[in-house]
Amino acid sequence: MNLFKVIYTGANQAVELAGQLVQKAIDEKGKDFSVSFPNTAYSLPVIYAATGKKITTLGELEAAVGIAKSLVNETTHLQDALTAGLGTAVASEIIEALKYVLDDEPYKAPIQGHLSDAQVRSLGVPLVTGDIPGVPVIIGECKDSATAAKIVKEYQEKGLLTFLVGKVIDQCLEEGVKMGFDLRVVPLGYDLTAVIHAVSVAIRASLIFGAVAPGDLQAHKEYTKNRVKAFVNVFGDINEILVSAGAAAIELGFPCVLDVPVPEVPTLLLYQPDHEKTVATSLEAREIKIKVTKIDVPVGVASAFEGERIRKADMHSEFGGNKTKAFELVRMKDLNEVEDHKIEVIGPDIDTADKIPYNLPLAIVVDVAGKAMQSDFEPVLERRLHYFMNYTEGVMHIGQRNIAWIRIGKEAFEKGFRLKHIGEVIYAKMKDEFDTVVDKCQVTIYTDADKVAALEEEIAFPRYKARDERLESLTDESVDTFYSCSLCQSFAPAHVCIVTPERLGLCGAVSWLDAKATKELDPTGSAQPVLKEGLEDEVKGIWKSMNAAVESISQGAVSRVSMYSILEDPMTSCGCFECICGIVPEANGVVIVNREFSDSTPVGMTFGELASMTGGGVQTPGFMGHGRHFIASKKFMSAEGGIARIVWMPKELKDDVAERLNKAAKELYDIDNFSDMICDETIATDSESMLEFLQQKGHPALTLDPLM
Repeated sequence: MNLFKVIYTGANQAVELAGQLVQKAIDEKGKDFSVSFPNTAYSLPVIYAATGKKITTLGELEAAVGIAKSLVNETTHLQDALTAGLGTAVASEIIEALKYVLDDEPYKAPIQGHLSDAQVRSLGVPLVTGDIPGVPVIIGECKDSATAAKIVKEYQEKGLLTFLVGKVIDQCLEEGVKMGFDLRVVPLGYDLTAVIHAVSVAIRASLIFGAVAPGDLQAHKEYTKNRVKAFVNVFGDINEILVSAGAAAIELGFPCVLDVPVPEVPTLLLYQPDHEKTVATSLEAREIKIKVTKIDVPVGVASAFEGERIRKADMHSEFGGNKTKAFELVRMKDLNEVEDHKIEVIGPDIDTADKIPYNLPLAIVVDVAGKAMQSDFEPVLERRLHYFMNYTEGVMHIGQRNIAWIRIGKEAFEKGFRLKHIGEVIYAKMKDEFDTVVDKCQVTIYTDADKVAALEEEIAFPRYKARDERLESLTDESVDTFYSCSLCQSFAPAHVCIVTPERLGLCGAVSWLDAKATKELDPTGSAQPVLKEGLEDEVKGIWKSMNAAVESISQGAVSRVSMYSILEDPMTSCGCFECICGIVPEANGVVIVNREFSDSTPVGMTFGELASMTGGGVQTPGFMGHGRHFIASKKFMSAEGGIARIVWMPKELKDDVAERLNKAAKELYDIDNFSDMICDETIATDSESMLEFLQQKGHPALTLDPLM
């Protein structure tokens, strides 16, 4: 049987199975029974992207079987064979959707199944920054568990997001591979059809970040091929359906590397029997180049470990967390004051523990020097300490400055990890990421209680205070330059942020100082200065220079932007925003919802449904993506009345921003405890009950001019 025939046979088998299972479900539940994947506004994503039709019932799912069947056109043309593979993909999505119809919890931990929209959106920043340089999808069963684990760990240590399908999941579990979405090794399911959940991530990236229109299948294929760096590894025996699914992967631009002989298609379908070369062959096929800095520590160091959590039962040592003093500080010094790569631990190390868990005070002082270094860059470099320590396998870091909380796991300790290794990681990453401004770096770690307390008072607090005063003095009016940020354009070609002192990038990761530092680090990179010239409207925040910048960077997709308005030419959104706000006309204000909140809001839509209206670089008056920190800014939709318009937020978000929000409201409106006037889901989730609450509280939005 030739390759084309194998593909067609597999596609027909998948479509037939999907049809049989749909009919069985209809017989049990009826055609009007609802169908959906949990927590997505794009159900069912692959079918929706391909056809523009949302599937909501079993009756509609039955019609989708016909869509899958129509994609299988048996000819001798390569394109028809690849399109038949898409028929297998559609059939797989139908089969997986039925699992959620017939079982309230078809996948149980550690198996993931479907990934939520919030999870997909959270991948936006690490994908565009290269923290996630690629996405392997591993299918089947490797020759032995040790080999499977070695390959997966190598991907993990390089920072890739790895999806697992089939018996390889059990092989990795057997070898103790750390798994989970936060650890970037995600077991999707044992059935081959579970691979559609990886395809769904790529397709939703096209919908969310690329703003590709549902139904424009060709544009979706171009997006996944050119912008989603995914590829497939297949281990062990293959069958017709697997080959047909491979054709779908190739049609979406994802190369397939197999360890069994196949007719090779250069750069797309490759045979690599040597498992020592699997990773290198796959990365080369997808043209993924990874810069790995070798760090002399006994554990892995990679962005994939950023989400690792060290539970109390697994903890060897702990610092801070309200149990001991802990602070971290980066300070600029003259070149002659810094001894490069000097790492010193002053006080007891963690191998002196007389009990487990071991609690110690901690001060991490990082001295940097460089000809291009500026004091404004100190907090930028200091914030990266959080990531550097979390990149370290077996280390958990939370907080910053003098509220740092660090845990070291028992497993890391047993491998030989000690405090000096924290210094090694910080030194290596600081020199790697900030080599343009950091010529020398030394790290001193203190655990002596008296010394930590004294240093906190003598060097840390004065520096923190000076920085806070500097940040408070930085307003949009006090500078003559804003910065454009095009970091997300590799995913959202039409999107560009304008970052100001009072408005961070909507991802929440790029402040004005970050952008300034980025410009120094990479003069031709994603952050570029835009002089404030040609003021058109001071209230709405419109400058001719900003309009010219966004028009140029978006290649004409956007020609005007208002910095302070949500109703007139608001800033575009890429899709990875932390929050979205939308108007509620009946309350004369806006709701704000963060991507972690999955329930409905008083406007009758979830975060995903609201976000689906405004991602991908489009301007949607009345809706705006933004970062958490921007909520308490005095420039937050100031053209329409500012933060006084905020009428509803999820409680977690409200509590997170309450202190800063209350301070801003007091300064702007002389209102005390403004956050108490804002409704949340514990009070009301429908507009009528929300309005009653706002009236009881005398919320200021009710007295402002009508929004619409």
